[in-house]
Amino acid sequence: MFNLLFGIHVCNFLSTNLWTTSLLYSHQNWMGSFKVAARTGGWSPLVSDRYQWFEVDLGRRTCITAVATQGRYGSSDWLTAYLLMFSDTGHNWRQHRQEDSFGAFPGNSNADSVVKYKLKQPVIARYLRLIPLDWNPSGRIGLRLEIYGCRYTSDVANFDGSSSLVYRRSARPSWKAMEVVSLKFKTHKNSGTLLHAEGKRDDSLTLVLEKGRLLLYHQQGVSSSSSGQLLLAVGSLLDDQHWHHVKLQRLSTHLNLTVDKNTRQVHTPAELIHWDINQVRETSAQVVCLKPILSNKNFHGCMENLLYNDLNLIHLAKRNNHQASVVGNVTFSCAEQVSVAVTFTHSQSFLQLPGLTSWSSGVVSMALQFRTWNKAGLLLTFNLLQKGGTVWLYLSEGRLRLQINKAGRAELELSAGSGLNDGQWHYVELNSRHDHLSITVDTDEGATCLVFPSLGCPAQEGSPQCKNPFKVFQGCMRLLTVDNQPVDLIKVQQRLLGKYSHLQIDMCGITDRCSPSRCEHGGRCTQSWSTFHCNCSNGGYRGATCHSSKYEKSCEVYKHKGNTSGYYHIDVDGSGPIKPQLIYCNMTEDVSWMVIRHNNTELTRVHSSPDRHGHLAHFDYASEEEQLAAVISQSERCEQELSYLCRKSRILNTPEGAPLAWWVGGAGPGEIQTHWGGALPGSRQCACGLQDNCLDSNHYCNCDADLEANDSGLLTHKGSLPVRSLVLGDIQREGSEAAYRVGPLRCHGDRNFWNAAFFDKETSYLHFPTFHGELSADIAFLFKTKSSSGVFLENLGIKDFIRIELRSASEVVFSFDVGNGPLEVRVETSVRLNDNRWHSIRAERNVKEASLRVDGFPAAVHEAPADGHTQLQLNSQLFIGGTASRQKGFLGCIRSLQLNGVTLDLEERAKVTPGVRPGCPGHCSSYGSLCQNQGRCVERVIGFSCDCDQSAYTGAFCHEEVSASFKSSTSVAYKFKESYEAKRNISTSPFSIYSDLTLRGENISLSFRTSQCPALLLYVNSFHREYLALLINKHSEDHYIVRPIRILWEVEVEFTFGLCSKWYYGKFRILLTSDMEFNGIKSLILGRVQGKRGLSSLASLGFTGCLSGVCFNSISPLKAALLHPDSPVIVSGPLVQSSCGGSSTSANPYTTETTHSLSDQPGSVDPGQPLVNSIRSDSVLVGGVIAVVTFVTVSAMAIMGRFICSRKETYRKQEVKTAAQPEDCHELPFSGRAESLGAPSENQKEYFI
Repeated sequence: MFNLLFGIHVCNFLSTNLWTTSLLYSHQNWMGSFKVAARTGGWSPLVSDRYQWFEVDLGRRTCITAVATQGRYGSSDWLTAYLLMFSDTGHNWRQHRQEDSFGAFPGNSNADSVVKYKLKQPVIARYLRLIPLDWNPSGRIGLRLEIYGCRYTSDVANFDGSSSLVYRRSARPSWKAMEVVSLKFKTHKNSGTLLHAEGKRDDSLTLVLEKGRLLLYHQQGVSSSSSGQLLLAVGSLLDDQHWHHVKLQRLSTHLNLTVDKNTRQVHTPAELIHWDINQVRETSAQVVCLKPILSNKNFHGCMENLLYNDLNLIHLAKRNNHQASVVGNVTFSCAEQVSVAVTFTHSQSFLQLPGLTSWSSGVVSMALQFRTWNKAGLLLTFNLLQKGGTVWLYLSEGRLRLQINKAGRAELELSAGSGLNDGQWHYVELNSRHDHLSITVDTDEGATCLVFPSLGCPAQEGSPQCKNPFKVFQGCMRLLTVDNQPVDLIKVQQRLLGKYSHLQIDMCGITDRCSPSRCEHGGRCTQSWSTFHCNCSNGGYRGATCHSSKYEKSCEVYKHKGNTSGYYHIDVDGSGPIKPQLIYCNMTEDVSWMVIRHNNTELTRVHSSPDRHGHLAHFDYASEEEQLAAVISQSERCEQELSYLCRKSRILNTPEGAPLAWWVGGAGPGEIQTHWGGALPGSRQCACGLQDNCLDSNHYCNCDADLEANDSGLLTHKGSLPVRSLVLGDIQREGSEAAYRVGPLRCHGDRNFWNAAFFDKETSYLHFPTFHGELSADIAFLFKTKSSSGVFLENLGIKDFIRIELRSASEVVFSFDVGNGPLEVRVETSVRLNDNRWHSIRAERNVKEASLRVDGFPAAVHEAPADGHTQLQLNSQLFIGGTASRQKGFLGCIRSLQLNGVTLDLEERAKVTPGVRPGCPGHCSSYGSLCQNQGRCVERVIGFSCDCDQSAYTGAFCHEEVSASFKSSTSVAYKFKESYEAKRNISTSPFSIYSDLTLRGENISLSFRTSQCPALLLYVNSFHREYLALLINKHSEDHYIVRPIRILWEVEVEFTFGLCSKWYYGKFRILLTSDMEFNGIKSLILGRVQGKRGLSSLASLGFTGCLSGVCFNSISPLKAALLHPDSPVIVSGPLVQSSCGGSSTSANPYTTETTHSLSDQPGSVDPGQPLVNSIRSDSVLVGGVIAVVTFVTVSAMAIMGRFICSRKETYRKQEVKTAAQPEDCHELPFSGRAESLGAPSENQKEYFI
């Protein structure tokens, strides 16, 4: 006995004698409703299993609107779930699915109650089949059925592939603002031209079925060799021999194409903007016909209700109307080809057929058609007893492969075809004739082998089992033939032929999960039999359906994540339809500017010309229109510079007359604006007119005085931004000259990011309209609280719901129900979330999965069932901060709440809601750590800022070093005020420090870059003729040190730079204490020190190089000199602000940065505060601490120096080209004793640092 096995998982089958033919009820005169088995108690098959069905023949095609079920009378037999199938012919059944693609219908809970299901979309069919899925476990399958509907009539035409129907319009048709062509079609061919419409100038639109998809082409000229321009592609698997509805709609600017429920829209091509109207009015040449223009195949199938506007063209052709004619063999009934398909649905599906006796001679022939989305799967296998062995025909990576196994080894492998998992029908033929074996795919012979080897069975002798080593096949098969004899699959279904399990016979259940695509934002959809995948790599989105944006919504958000100025992708509406855009963010101490440039931001000169009537300039922005509008809308302030320099070129001329120059700005195409920079909208003025200081008091603009002048200022009215074009009209006169500049659009502030509400009662909440996130929903917000639990958000439906809550101090739960039962996604954090600091939550649910992320912790993900309900159906109000039951309310702040990219205005709703306050202060607890280098966090009404007054740095986070280039003659002297001056003059400047300050400890930090050695980095003196100095000196042949020295002891901090670089880099923070007090500080000097005895040799050298980030306790002399000219700083010699400090510390990865605490006070030191320690006289302890610190520092720096020298080439690439070669650094003899540098007076003391 030979067995032919299709789509098997395990070839081990149990024999069974159980099969039941389902009953067939027919009622020819059915009208309003149809009841089954009311008098007999109902239908109950002999065997209750999932292979039973109940079929009804309604006698003709009928519009079915509802079905009702009931259990069998007086029994415990009823259905709890079932499927509905429909057909026009009694074959090729189609499963009816609900709106969200879930196919099962709920049944009964007892034998007597009636459960009625109204179909959301009526179904037109002649046959109805009900398939039981589940039934009462204490009973059997039992059913009473009632069907509701009405008679259906239509006009049908059948086309045989060489026939057509032609309709010619009348000579003078009436004008219509909208034209529509609609039809229904069914076919088993995957290609053919459905519809072709021609215009006056031979422009045409053509609907073509290509590989089961409907394509709309525009073609210029019938005789053109071009295949036309593809406008739209809609639909998939349209060759399934089921009716599909098509609607082509022409509007004024758009073409809409609808296939079934999927609608696509495209702008009308320029050639067709007036095409239809001209044809309607002027010509009778317009043709609606069925003929091949772009395809070499005519349509083969049936059409129904072909309508052009209100005209039924098939009805006209049936009545031989002169406008509608047929060409070829067109019949007015649908002749359908019957082919029985079988669907392999999952891993347990198989079909076993008996082999033929002719196979014993080695002659094998079989063929089939299949379609699938899977790249791999076993199609069929069989044994050859004469030769011995097992034949496997399977798919692998979309290619068809044939393998012959003997004794567990692959004796032969053949392959043919490619891309066979495209969902199309593919024909496969296998032939074996003695010593010749071949497989053919789609009529092209793919592989041939001339030697048929000896074969054997891999299973043990006598064992009936064989295991499939390949993946199971999931897909459809049809037209199976064995030795040129078709296999009767209806007999298989009736258990009269072969065996099967888990099959759907007489239908192909393939579905296209990518049509319409659930991948959002241009994600590319790929699929298998049971699921789909989205490739989001080409856009700025992520997630299972490319729903969520990768980027932030504004520069403000980037800033509060610690980012500095630079280019960033901004997605202004998050998961909304607006694309991300690359924008420059200028992060300042106070605000974050979004800078959007256009094609001409430079000063542009316009010269006079008598031949020109004016000058017109258009400005094209880097952002798209909808991006610009969204940025302006959500920003607190926007501005744009508009400057006009003129000589005999007027703007307004007279206040009342027509303007000579204007600009266009605002949303969309914009509107003409006659106010200029610095003036108010509608004022017809320039800035000088508003300030009443124009050159000529009779005019409102300086340029209207007809002199050489300037009218410049900022445009700040958001409704008139951005500037789109500029018109200058007064440039014809002799001597006229003008220049204009339109700056980039600059906006700051994010209204949405700081929109917050504070909930101070558990019973309080905010309510908003119902949240609509049927297929995709993302929710993002920030919160802070001291409470350990509470509901953030809740929205309810009849059964569905969505909720996000803080269940405990370290657990957030996202729960929902879309009809498949409640599900929870939870994230447990390692830190407590009720610490009154801001925390972020992002939840997303789509048809693929649900996810939840809290702060930076790993996201929790829960996959959705493959064939479950997908639509979230809500109908109540959306509650924020509480629930409808007023229980488990949230206590704390919720901020920046966004649903599908739309921010809810919490503040506005909180103003009118008891128990809720708008806004939420206290941001420094969360964002204060962003302020660096002793910057101080300052609370603001919305947000915070970093106060850098006490820092040597500047920038949004006090992170930008203030650097300057020094020459040998440069000197920067910071003067301290004397105590008596301080008593008389109280200054508020942060740079005004008084000399009566007594220092017991110094906190010195700076960065330097120099080729000079020895060098003086910093010098501080006092009114008592005491001073401190920070020197660079040579320690040995290849070691250099920065040596801080006090009068009583000496400390060396060693840096191993050697001679491997032309420049020496260093960044230090040195904390020193002593038992000596440093009183009456007079000045702090950088660079050359004038007239100081004891330092004459260094004073003559000064300092050459770059200094950056200089800080002496709370004094920043370099920052004061460069950025605050009103500070008490005297600068002599050249001082140029430079980025050398930043380049040497950031670009050079080997820059040394050390922090040394030379205090005799144990414990850690806060570098952000001046160091003031109590002095201990225990010199042993002091010496021990100093010795330990020195040893550790020297060891660390020696290791770093070796590493730096190994990267010599890196230093050389980063050096400044003009840097001088380092001279041989002679050691400067000095020590901690004052007399070693000369003979100062007895009152003078020296401190070398």
